[in-house]
Amino acid sequence: MATIVSLDPRVTRLNIESTDASMDPKPELDQFQTFEVFVQQKTGAHHVHVGCVHAPTSDLALVLAKEQYGRRGTTLNMWVVNTRDVVTTSADDADIFATTPEKKYRDVAAYMVRNKVEEFKKKNLPQDGEKS
Repeated sequence: MATIVSLDPRVTRLNIESTDASMDPKPELDQFQTFEVFVQQKTGAHHVHVGCVHAPTSDLALVLAKEQYGRRGTTLNMWVVNTRDVVTTSADDADIFATTPEKKYRDVAAYMVRNKVEEFKKKNLPQDGEKS
């Protein structure tokens, strides 16, 4: 028996058996595609996801995104990306990041510079009252 294949991956993962074997696909453009919208507000800033729009084509999605999200504030640049083209990891796949080595040296908290400088001073510099 066939399982339901949904646009929502959470439904597809449930492997629900389909009771209607004669399900036909929807006609083309019966339902619009979903596009994710990213906006850049100033030069050098990152593009930020602001929402999504539904449109039959990417060109129309850009126009709709401009009208929906570009009029609210300063907008320098805008991207629209078809949602089906966005590749993500699932929460079930979190173990793929387990092999990432510890890189504490990239975190500011890993550097205890003040403590190291004070220790160096105590070892190598004359203390008050000592002659050099």
